[in-house]
Amino acid sequence: MTEAIEKQRAFWNDWNASTREKSLNEISIEQTEVIVSWLSSLRRRDLKIIEIGCGAGWLCTQLVQFGQVTATDLSDEVLARAAQRVPQARFIAGDFMTTDVGSGYDVAISLEVLAHVADQAAFLSKIAGLLKPGGHLMLATQNKPALVLNDIPAPGPGQLRHWVDRHELHELLAPRFRVKEMFSITPRFNRGVLRILNSYRLQRAADRVFLGSLMRGVKWIVNKMWLGWTIMGLAEVRR
Repeated sequence: MTEAIEKQRAFWNDWNASTREKSLNEISIEQTEVIVSWLSSLRRRDLKIIEIGCGAGWLCTQLVQFGQVTATDLSDEVLARAAQRVPQARFIAGDFMTTDVGSGYDVAISLEVLAHVADQAAFLSKIAGLLKPGGHLMLATQNKPALVLNDIPAPGPGQLRHWVDRHELHELLAPRFRVKEMFSITPRFNRGVLRILNSYRLQRAADRVFLGSLMRGVKWIVNKMWLGWTIMGLAEVRR
């Protein structure tokens, strides 16, 4: 393992242990809802699925209802604990770019991983090679226009960071995939007037005075303006 990969492994072991092994936030919950909706639309329960960058394995608890699940991540310590929590899935620890994870998958899923790999084009190309003809990639990645409106801590040691916008993501996908859907979800801001969209108390108060639909309408508009925290992308591998 190279020094750079070792630093990344250490970072993600610590990060997952301190965050995703403890709880899920609104961002992860809404990403899960989209993924489950896309999988349900395939109307199959015998899918061969791989999740790349599964972290603590929290999504795998949902994925196993759709078929055979393989999940891989660099953070080996966290993955060992995930394997105990979700014995129905197969977990493989290692650097995705150099690890044999099999092939012939119907669906590949990757949530908030693209921004943290050194070569994004090579990463997506390898995913394409794992899929059967007509297989699907279901991807979530941080949305650069939204994140630049937030105060984000500097990357930690070993944390790579290269956010993309929807145009850059489409360009990255185009050589190997046909994009079927792409949209932003989960407005989330920690500075400026848009912080009110994060307020759970305000949403509850709006619901009590029958203005909840107005708040949800504002969030819908922000998403349509491509200012949601996450870009969701559904793409089919090119034959």
